[in-house]
Amino acid sequence: MTHRMATRHLPALNLSRIATAVQLALITGLTVGALGVAAPPAFAQAGAGPARQAFSVPAGALGSALNIFAAEAGVELTVEASLLQGKNSAGLSGSYSVPEGFYELLRGHGLQAVREGNGSYTVRREAAHSAAAEAAATMPAVTVWGKGNMVTDAYAGGQVASGGRVGFLGDKDFMETPFNTISYTDKFIEDRQARDITDVISATDPTVFSSGMTGIIGENYSIRGFSSNIGDVAFGGLYGISPYYRTSPEMFERIEVLKGPSALLNGMPPGGSVGGSINLVPKRAGDTPLARMTASYMSDAQWGGHVDLGQRFGEHKQFGIRVNGVYRDGEGAIDHQKKKTKLVSVGLDWRGNGARLSADLYHSEDRADGLNRGVNLAPGLPVPRPPKAETLLNPSWAFYDTKDKGAMLRGELDLNEQVMAYAAVGASRADYQSTGAYLIQVFNTAGDYRTNLADLGFDVEKQSAEAGLRGKLRTGDIGHQWAVNATYYHHTDKQYGRRNTLEKDWITNIYNPVWGPATRFEAPQISKAELRLASIGLVDTLSFAQDKVQLTVGLRRQEVLSDNFNIKTGARTSRYDEGATTPAVTLLVKASQTISLYGNYIEGLSQGATAPLTAANSGEVFAPYKSKQAELGFKVDLGEFAHTVSVYEIKRPSSYVDPVSNIFSFGGEQRNRGIDWGFFGSPLRDVRLMGGVAYVDPVLSKTPGGANQGKQAAGVPKLQAKLGVEWDTPAIPGVTLTANATAASKQYINADNSMSVPGRTVFDLGARYATKAAGRPLTVRASVTNVGNKAYWALPQWTSLGLGAPRTVMLSATTEF
Repeated sequence: MTHRMATRHLPALNLSRIATAVQLALITGLTVGALGVAAPPAFAQAGAGPARQAFSVPAGALGSALNIFAAEAGVELTVEASLLQGKNSAGLSGSYSVPEGFYELLRGHGLQAVREGNGSYTVRREAAHSAAAEAAATMPAVTVWGKGNMVTDAYAGGQVASGGRVGFLGDKDFMETPFNTISYTDKFIEDRQARDITDVISATDPTVFSSGMTGIIGENYSIRGFSSNIGDVAFGGLYGISPYYRTSPEMFERIEVLKGPSALLNGMPPGGSVGGSINLVPKRAGDTPLARMTASYMSDAQWGGHVDLGQRFGEHKQFGIRVNGVYRDGEGAIDHQKKKTKLVSVGLDWRGNGARLSADLYHSEDRADGLNRGVNLAPGLPVPRPPKAETLLNPSWAFYDTKDKGAMLRGELDLNEQVMAYAAVGASRADYQSTGAYLIQVFNTAGDYRTNLADLGFDVEKQSAEAGLRGKLRTGDIGHQWAVNATYYHHTDKQYGRRNTLEKDWITNIYNPVWGPATRFEAPQISKAELRLASIGLVDTLSFAQDKVQLTVGLRRQEVLSDNFNIKTGARTSRYDEGATTPAVTLLVKASQTISLYGNYIEGLSQGATAPLTAANSGEVFAPYKSKQAELGFKVDLGEFAHTVSVYEIKRPSSYVDPVSNIFSFGGEQRNRGIDWGFFGSPLRDVRLMGGVAYVDPVLSKTPGGANQGKQAAGVPKLQAKLGVEWDTPAIPGVTLTANATAASKQYINADNSMSVPGRTVFDLGARYATKAAGRPLTVRASVTNVGNKAYWALPQWTSLGLGAPRTVMLSATTEF
């Protein structure tokens, strides 16, 4: 590890304290740069760990403990010698994020470690000191720093990272990113007891809306008022590798969300999402061996377990392996519904001198018996009151079963100190089968409805690759961070289906559904399609005024080739082969050490929508389209608490399934204008907050023939507010109380805005206890979602009304061995 004098963003040290500082440096191994004392060899090899890693800090002088912890964590630490005089530490043992570790070491000493805007930490007294009390003659404080990746280290509170991947621009601190982004850590994922990606991204982000349904065929959410396709989730930066319909999050270290179109940054999303993009960062082995096991329970009778193993090998720990295994099975909170999840993933990596290789492999299975679906309304009927929240509006023998497997290989090579080359290639396969209602229509005010069932399935094979160069240089006083990137995506999609598996429509009631015997699954092939996406992008970030002003300009050329085939003859029935060049420009101004202002304009080209199999025009493929976003915003980083405020406009073609005709339409234009405020971090000692407020006006700005023009888009609440709170109770060390609130305004359920469902507010409560059992760290978690068991309607995918999830109890216990 290297030691140096602090040169910026650091508090001053009185000349009268120099002698004490030097003594402390010699005793604890902290070195003053001017003295030229060599760094201890153990520190020189300190590397970046995950957001949470295992630490073993022996008891002793507090300065020594902080020194060891900072080195192992790979973070920069500034400390005034006088604050540590006469203070001892009980040491630290177990898994912690950086803020948690500092909190435990400094507990009871009247000190706190404050994260600065540049990602470093400064130890300060809990009570602020008057600047007038400091002597006039000063010099910089002693600084210790490691080689950690501060961009992806956990921010104060440990729930989000300080930054994340911004497409082919690479990893950036959130204050250096000219977009609205947030990156959730594996600690947040574990503490949420999340079962899929939606559980993570919709918990506290007001720009993300979820219907709240559980047991549906796939994850269903929208970002900034536009439905996002779960197939557009990137895995390690590549599209097409993650599971097709639902992703269990245990194999990921971070879940990164970038709001707005991202075609320049990531290439064209295969499913056409424009409201935002998600990247899943696979776990890697840390320098400290890891063996972690979690047992879990979810009401009413679903049990499960998760094993997480990590180990590095070699003289310099250059080889790493991370293995995750998950199994859950049993009855869920919905009556007569059972769920099963299986996952095995392996992450391999090698880090050499100027080169890095990694490989990821996984196999997952996701099944539900008691497939959940929404309902439609006959013309002229008002919205009925919702049935009990635990009601299943589908037979208990209706099911979905998805099997996914994927693999990815990535390599990086530092050509020199200024240029890095990289390449990645991956493939995946998804096999899906389901039997469930494809049309449910309530036909009277008593809640009677008719339905018939369909057998649906598909086989999808995907291949994906990218390659590029990223570098930096200076031309006079102007800095450049440039990148060039090429992407390729291809999939073959074979669809299978059979409608009307019942001889005649089944009649039952939404308040007391009764079903007949199970049918036999039988689904012949009905379509075959291929899609190829290719692009090349170029971008340059120019830095002025000592990097305080950063202008990014870029272009991406994108090509779309879409073919559909006759399944009997194999002949091609239609082709779309077009391309477009889409620009992007962003500006970031660091107004101060704590405030960044930004603006962006970005265009994207996306694959045209395909009518779902449940629609009357199922399989119809629409032409690709352009989307446009303009955004202005500012970010404030107060060291341990951060805010982002954004104002934006996004335009894209609109899509909608008519609740009466069941015809899927795609055309016209939907224009979303909105403003959102989000915050995260630890504003008070022992308290963590995350949430915000978002307002969006989703208008049908252009419609065929002017029908419904100016109306609000269906299924989008104009206003959402969310708040997540965690409080470490001082009375009972180790106990954390949690609470979450989600409020959404009404949503229209038809295009002419004549019908709507009311807004809702849902509360969650929980607690966790961190302790030791048999000398091993143990964390026990308990949570209750939808505490009031509120029954509510929300607009899900492809139908008018969906029933939100009931009260659900979740328990888990995690230990290391």
